[in-house]
Parts: sequence; C-alpha cells; structure tokens
Amino acid sequence: MADTVKSAPNAGGRSGLAGRSAARLAAVQALYQMDIAGAGLDSVIAEYETYRIGQEIDGERYVPADSAHFRAVVSGVVAEQRPIDRTIDKILADSWPLARIDSILRAVLRAATFELMGKRDIPPRVIINEYLDVADAFFDTEEKRLANGVLDRVARDIRVDDPDLAAGAREP
Repeated sequence: MADTVKSAPNAGGRSGLAGRSAARLAAVQALYQMDIAGAGLDSVIAEYETYRIGQEIDGERYVPADSAHFRAVVSGVVAEQRPIDRTIDKILADSWPLARIDSILRAVLRAATFELMGKRDIPPRVIINEYLDVADAFFDTEEKRLANGVLDRVARDIRVDDPDLAAGAREP
C-alpha cells in the first residue's frame, strides 16, 4: 500500500458535514502529517485550527469542524499511541504489522481506536461508520474493507458488553 493521499477537504465532495465528522477528517489528516513530516503536536493543531479547518485551500472550502473534538482526537492518539498500536497490532496478521500499513490508513485506525477506547458516550457503530467515511475519501474498497474488519474487531474487544455491536459490521 503506497502513501498516496487523495484531496479530501469535504470527505469525497460531501458538503455540510457535521462538526464531529469534519473534526475526524481533519484529525486523520493531522495525524498523517505528523507521521510523515515528523511535525509536533502543538504546531500541527495550531496550523489546522488557523489555516485549514473551515478555510479555503487551492479553491476547495474546508468544512468547519468541532475544534474540541479535533484536539481531543489528535492529542489522545499521541498520548495513547502505544496502547492504541498494541490493540491494532493484535488484530492485524503477524506478517502485516501496523508499521507496514499505509500512513493515512494507520491514522484512520489509530484515531478510530482512540475514540473506541476513550469516547464511551459515542456508540461504536457511529465511530466505525464515521471513520469508514473518512477512509472512503482516500481509498478504494480494499483499504476500507481492512479498516472495517479491524475496527469491528477493536470495538468487539474493547466494548464487549455494548449492545450496539450485536448488529454486524458495515459493508464498505
């Protein structure tokens, strides 16, 4: 899987995203930037809140986002990256660890796993579907299927008593 990223200011052209949906997309993009460029947490958050979220870039208008949710996800992933990565790595095949996954897909998996672990007030299906929508902005079917399978397993492992998980995983 290559580190190619499609432009996704409006999550695949959908306008009117809710604030949390836009925050999730921006968080994945920020985590990707941190991973690839080695940028620091504070500078990336400041850059996104000042120059990207809700702004026009290259003729594309970025949707306003829930800044608190954006900050919580990006900061939470950074603070909890080791346990998040261990959780994801347990699910991935031994021959395909998280380090080998495409950087943007890795950001999607980490952000969603953080929310599944730490945002118990949000139903797991909502989190999974939102991050599958984010993945849809960047990838074709194969990566979305991988994300769906991994996130479904993460949710079932973390939230074992959640009745929301009784209905099967979403098809990408």
